Amino acid sequence: MKKSIFYHAGCPVCISAEHDIVTLVGESNVEIVNLGEDRSKLDTAENAGVKSVPALVTPNGNVLHINFGASMADVRG
Repeated sequence: MKKSIFYHAGCPVCISAEHDIVTLVGESNVEIVNLGEDRSKLDTAENAGVKSVPALVTPNGNVLHINFGASMADVRG
């Protein structure tokens, strides 16, 4: 099974959401991408449909935007 991908920017809202997502779906079922640390994944996230972080991209390509923390424009700086 393909993993979900959880994108965030490292802010407190994002870190809290990361902990909840890992608890809900299990660490082995989700890839965590901190866009604040790994800026090379910004285009990948946007191409997947991520408009703001934190966001979870499901294995079938749905994007679940969680508790608006920052727009992708803000993350790009």
